[in-house]
Formats: sequence, structure tokens, C-alpha cells
Amino acid sequence: MGQQSARETFRAPSGSVDLEAIDPRGRPLGPRTKAAAADELIEIGARLDQAQEELFAEAAAGGQRRVLLLLQGMDTSGKGGTIRHVVGLVNPAGLHIASFKKPTPAELSHHFLWRIRKQVPAAGRLGVFDRSQYEDVLIVRVESLVPESVWRPRYAQINDFEAEIAEQGVTMIKCFLHISPAEQTERLLARLDDPTKRWKYNPSDVDARKKWFDYMAAYTEALQQCSTDVAPWYVIPGDRKWYRNWVVAKLLDETFRDLAPRYPEPDYDLATERARVLDSEPAR
Repeated sequence: MGQQSARETFRAPSGSVDLEAIDPRGRPLGPRTKAAAADELIEIGARLDQAQEELFAEAAAGGQRRVLLLLQGMDTSGKGGTIRHVVGLVNPAGLHIASFKKPTPAELSHHFLWRIRKQVPAAGRLGVFDRSQYEDVLIVRVESLVPESVWRPRYAQINDFEAEIAEQGVTMIKCFLHISPAEQTERLLARLDDPTKRWKYNPSDVDARKKWFDYMAAYTEALQQCSTDVAPWYVIPGDRKWYRNWVVAKLLDETFRDLAPRYPEPDYDLATERARVLDSEPAR
């Protein structure tokens, strides 16, 4: 029997999700060492770069398929690091990266999905969401920014939205970067200790940290309510950065393998165009 795929291994369990039962330092699949992961990442990166270019070329001929990698997690969980070390493996010309911070007054005047729709990647692109529509059932819920009567119906609205864009050719990979409180402590202290990382530190991160278990309850329900066949959630062990990067890269690799994009066939006669090129020397 073959080894389980990353998508099978890390997909959020159907029904009840117990994040406390999922080890943030676990390595249930793949490389056992940082060095081995780095070697594999080189091979995966070459495949991703090729596949993403083929997807981009496919869109130039009218194809509508695109891939959207969605990253969620507590502060310091590694969303930026994942983008740098995994998404950075492909040609930036084919990328569309969107980061969703605190909504602006203009954004708040619209439906919560308004700003999300504007950032759905175009055909042929690999899109990345650094935070996402799920902020509106996470921070909004924990910080009581709107009443439950407002945020609870959003699970169904998110599912409808994700089904809609799937119909339009979007393949989603939704990753919850799962870290432990102890690991977050180390990463927050590292930001304070390193002058080159202090710009990343925000005192409000500590306020959110005090509500850790409230956030875990919010994430748990989001995973339970919004992991569907067209837009599944994956829980990524995040305490080991190198392993987190390998898992996300592997999920992308498996996704592109199944999509199997191909360069389009030319809509012109090769022999004719070759002759035209040879006969087209500029005249003085």
C-alpha cells in the first residue's frame, strides 16, 4: 500500500476537530530532518515553478484555472515565512499575494466579502491570502466586534463564496498554521531580542495571546464549519518552521500534479511561421 498523501494526512478531520489532539511538533509524514526537508524542497520547488508556468500559459490561451493558497494562524505562526520560503520558489510574475489587515472604513462600509472578492487571483495565477475572509469569524468573534447574530451566519456565506469561486476555476488550499503557546513565546521573545525583527512585534499580539483558548475555539469551529470537498482545511504542524514549509510545499505540489496544467498548442502553423521569421529580415 502506498504512502498517504499530504492532503490526506493533514486534512482537518471531518466532523469534530480537536486541535489539542494535533501535535504542533508532529511529523506524521515526510522528512525527519531539516536537511532532508531542504533537499526535498529544492526538488518540489522545481516542479512548482514548472507547473505554475504551465498554468500561466494555459490561461493565456483562455484557460480559467487558478490556485489559491490561504494562510491562517495565530501571530508568529509563520504566514510570512511560508510565503517567503514556499511561494518564493515560483516565478513572481505568476503570483498574486494579498494581505488582509484591519479593515479600512471604506471596507467596513461593504459586505465583509467585498474586499476578499477583489483579491481572488486571475486565471493562471497562484494566489496567496495572508489572513482572509476567516478573520470575520475569528478576531471578530473573540473580540466581540459584532454580535453572534452577525458573525455566525458568515460560515454559510463563506462556504457559498468558496463554492462559487471553485465553479469559476479556483482550487483552494486552506492552511491553518498550528503552533503551540510555548513556541509563540519563543518567537515573540526572539522579535524583541533581535533588532532586525522588532518591527514585526506588536504589543497587541500579547493581548491576543491572553485569549489563546478563545481563539482556538474560534479556529476549531471555523475548521468544522468550513472544511468542504471544494475548499478543505489542512492543519499544518507549525512549531518546526522547516517542516511547516515542507508540508505547505507538498500540498501545492500534489494540487498542481492533479491539475496537470499543460502548455497550450499553438493556433498557427509552425512551418509557415518559421518560414516567415526567416523571411523577415529588416530592410535598410
